[in-house]
Amino acid sequence: MDSQPLADKTDKPTLATLFARALRLRCPACGQTKLFRNRLSMYDRCEACGRKFDRAPGYLLGSIYFNYGITALLVIVFFFSMFLSQAMSGKALLIVLSLFILLFPIWFFRYARAMWIAFDEKFDPWPNEQEAREMAKNKQRPEA
Repeated sequence: MDSQPLADKTDKPTLATLFARALRLRCPACGQTKLFRNRLSMYDRCEACGRKFDRAPGYLLGSIYFNYGITALLVIVFFFSMFLSQAMSGKALLIVLSLFILLFPIWFFRYARAMWIAFDEKFDPWPNEQEAREMAKNKQRPEA
């Protein structure tokens, strides 16, 4: 039998739920608010649950792995399917894939960030112990 309380199990969304929220560009913790203010800038935190989106300097660099990995996977699949079916000449295939490699990551970066935040929420939910201590310390500090 599991020793975790039932409440802990129901509060944590599944990986599928987290990635569905990421594809909708929503907060991974609650799914209620948007991650992005506009095309390029993100909100600092979720207005509904308070989850901080950029947890530390350099935190969002992990989204590069999602962006690069999905771009590379799509290029490989597209290249081999077009090459083996001979649907395009080599030069046309090179031009199309070069344009794709340049444009897709720019369009996809918001989704890559959302996926990174969702992945992190699954394996290191906010707030972790250090963040909880800092939040508690900031609450105790009087306002100046």
